[in-house]
Amino acid sequence: MQKRLFVALDLPDFVKTELAALCTGLPEVRWTPPEQLHLTLAFIGEADGSTFLDIREALAEIEAPVFSLTLSGLGFFPPRGAPRVLWAGVTDNPALKQVQKKLVSCLHRSGVTLEKRKFSPHITLARLNGASAKLERWLAARSLLRLGPFPVENFALYSSILGRQGATHILEAEYSLADAPEAATKREHKKSDSNPKIEAAGCSGGDERN
Repeated sequence: MQKRLFVALDLPDFVKTELAALCTGLPEVRWTPPEQLHLTLAFIGEADGSTFLDIREALAEIEAPVFSLTLSGLGFFPPRGAPRVLWAGVTDNPALKQVQKKLVSCLHRSGVTLEKRKFSPHITLARLNGASAKLERWLAARSLLRLGPFPVENFALYSSILGRQGATHILEAEYSLADAPEAATKREHKKSDSNPKIEAAGCSGGDERN
């Protein structure tokens, strides 16, 4: 059975609540449900059952310390042309970049090929149908957005099921960073004998397709 996979950081409830409060005031927009707000570290794409098990086990080998994250600013993708994704930004964070770099290396060792693209950490707030004067005013009125810092103590592997109303995310496994107080223990999984190479349909750091 194929699974559509990505790796992400979940957000604290208070951050989701604050971001959800922003998600209003624009017409013809599909807002991200609060419970699905996240920061994508890598979009893997379709994987078969044995590859999924290999990835799930390999991610448990990543070692990195707990760090803090701050959200700051709003924007949209692509920067030129009709906007398609509205996002909340992240302040420059070397620890986040290091975790993402280790993650990409881990996936490559597991036979996963990710699209080469610069990591641009962000939280997707909505899918858009194009530019409008209201979007410009909406961004200007909220340009001083700043949330955090808040601790990041784990990362997770998710599967995504696409539907007419958007994607449904399913938590497949969660992995603790070092020194996280009372953090969940890394799950142990039996590694499959096979480790086929897969081609990812997405990119590192972009979550437009989650």
